[in-house]
Amino acid sequence: MTSDWSLGAEAAMWAASTARLDDFRPLLPAEEEIVARLQSGNFDRLGDGILPTEPDPARIVRATFLRFLILGGEAGCRPHEKGVLVRGAWISEVLDLEACRVFRDIGLNDCRFEATPILRAAIINRLFLDGSRLPGLQAERLEARGGVYLRGAEVEGGIDLDQARLGGNLECDGATIRDRGGYALLGRSLEVRNVLLRGATIRGGINLAGAVLAADLDAAGATIPAFARTALDATEITCNGSIILRNAHVTGEVRLTGSAIAGDLDCSGTLVDNAGEAAVEASRAAIKGAFFLRRDARLDGTLALTGASIGTIHDEAASWPKPGDLLLNRCRYGAFIDGPVDADSRLDWLARQRPERWGEDFWPQPYEQLAAVFREMGHGEDARSVLVIKERLQRRARRARTENAVWRGMLSVADGILGITLGYGRRPFLAFIWLICFWLAGVAIFAYAERHGAIMPNSAVVLRAPEWTLCGIEQGEQRPLVASGPSQGLAAPGQNQLACFRQRWEASSYPAFSPWMYSLDTLLPVLDMGQRTFWRPNPTKPGGRVAINYFYFQSVVGWALSLLAVAGFSGLVKSS
Repeated sequence: MTSDWSLGAEAAMWAASTARLDDFRPLLPAEEEIVARLQSGNFDRLGDGILPTEPDPARIVRATFLRFLILGGEAGCRPHEKGVLVRGAWISEVLDLEACRVFRDIGLNDCRFEATPILRAAIINRLFLDGSRLPGLQAERLEARGGVYLRGAEVEGGIDLDQARLGGNLECDGATIRDRGGYALLGRSLEVRNVLLRGATIRGGINLAGAVLAADLDAAGATIPAFARTALDATEITCNGSIILRNAHVTGEVRLTGSAIAGDLDCSGTLVDNAGEAAVEASRAAIKGAFFLRRDARLDGTLALTGASIGTIHDEAASWPKPGDLLLNRCRYGAFIDGPVDADSRLDWLARQRPERWGEDFWPQPYEQLAAVFREMGHGEDARSVLVIKERLQRRARRARTENAVWRGMLSVADGILGITLGYGRRPFLAFIWLICFWLAGVAIFAYAERHGAIMPNSAVVLRAPEWTLCGIEQGEQRPLVASGPSQGLAAPGQNQLACFRQRWEASSYPAFSPWMYSLDTLLPVLDMGQRTFWRPNPTKPGGRVAINYFYFQSVVGWALSLLAVAGFSGLVKSS
């Protein structure tokens, strides 16, 4: 509004007022003193200026007389440009400024009001009630160019600022506000710069649902006990600064559902008591800054962050909610700062969720979100650990939903195999570790079989050849052969058939047996080292039965692990 408009509107108000100074005569002693000092522009002190405890005649001021002065008085009895400033008065009757326009400050500090001041739908400059005691304040739809100040005030009946518009702050630092019938501080759809409640005691709770703050909501060190369920209702609040509850003690729910916070949500050292119910309900909240939950903060109740988005999380394990009191489904955040950043700690954090309490069996998104944050922060192995646990829990939930016992058993076997061989597709390199283990086991088994002569050529021609057949007979013994008749044995005393055969010049052109290559050739179906083509375990010799059985087993395992490795790297076995 322009200054010309202000002056014109002010003049109109004066002209519209029918009250005159003579209407209040005889003036009370305190009123005489106020009139005498009206033009000084200083804060008038009635008596010692301290909040009166009883109606001292020297300090009693009628509310109707104050209204006369606040609205401009009359010629010769105009308030100073600074406004009507009175300290230490006992104000009788009702100060009713409903729908009035006041273009100077109203300063009634350290005053005792007998009745609730009414400023409903008024248009004012600034209102000072610092240190005053009053039975309430009705200021719905109030418009103030500046702020409303109740620092250190004591309000017994609550403050109503629903739909008010303040160009400055609502300051209640150190104030005590009580209302056993409802919220002690009502500010639904309030428009204000800052709401400052530092060190205040607000018995009955606060309702700022739908409020718009140009800067901060600061309740650091405040005590907010609710007589109903909700202690702080900031549903769908728009806060262009931060919400600060640092070291506050709240009894009841802190509700921030759907709120938009451009700065931080600071719950450092905050105590919220609401066991069995929501402690902090911030579902669908958008916190662009940081969420602080540390320095011995304690939430006795549920921390609900369902669908919330948070810039960074600054927390410590000691301040996490109890098991069953954490909801993180669809919550998104950017990083962890000054808090645990390892898989074990954060898995314990996620394990504090109990989806079954809310009628669900499992929430995969919190694990995916945690893994994504770990990857972005450079903790790749921690991310994989989180995803492995996620897969295990998700598959367990799927099995629990399966009604058919046979199918459930088959799923258990399949999930167990995928878990130990691929980490459910999250660690496909595990398949290579298993392949190496089976390869080395095969090397040991086939080497043992070779030492005991339990390996034989995999060729019918060689097996019928005299050099192989006679190596199975010790020297000095004869055996009839179809082709050549009786023949002398070739094996030295104690020499096995394989060792004897290797000494024959006829075997020089036959590939040598290598347990390392034979095990690898048997295990990997995509490789052909030639060993399996030329050699085979002999079950009739010591160690041969074990070797032939492992030969078949390793062939199957090799195919299975190869296929699993391909499926793991391609992502086919991951849960969607």
